[in-house]
Amino acid sequence: MTITHTSFGVITVEHDHPVFNERSVRGAAGLFFVLGFAGWMVAFMTDDYSLLRAFGVSFMIDMFIRLFLGQRFSLALRVSDFFVRKQTPEWLDTKPKQTAWGIGFGMVMVACFMMGWLNLQGPLVLALCAACMVFLFAEAAFGFCAGCWLHMRFAKEKPELCSGGVCQR
Repeated sequence: MTITHTSFGVITVEHDHPVFNERSVRGAAGLFFVLGFAGWMVAFMTDDYSLLRAFGVSFMIDMFIRLFLGQRFSLALRVSDFFVRKQTPEWLDTKPKQTAWGIGFGMVMVACFMMGWLNLQGPLVLALCAACMVFLFAEAAFGFCAGCWLHMRFAKEKPELCSGGVCQR
């Protein structure tokens, strides 16, 4: 299969517009969920936020790379691509993912600002990080992308390819 990388997504033989492999995106969400949940649990149980801060910075860098440099440079997506390489891809439109990743990037920027510059710890930071974990888990386990759902509801131009074919229903 011939794949041409664009600045955001790939062009395949079957699609004349940029798409993502949903299997790879879900795998990357699962990888980040495991790391984030471990950091969240350590922070919740011991009040040591160092692992959660490390997760936040790595997630923020990965989201920045995905949004502004291209998905082919994202370490999490590359690792995930390796694990799903023998599976049949499920292609998705890029615009909903761009919306979702933009929301995720915004959330992690706020969390990193709170934990870094403001040196906040406690329920507010844990609640924001828990919300991120819920979104990551929903994406990885159920294929539900909250940002994609918002994009489907409010965008002028509706996507053609969605996870599980939900935009065709």
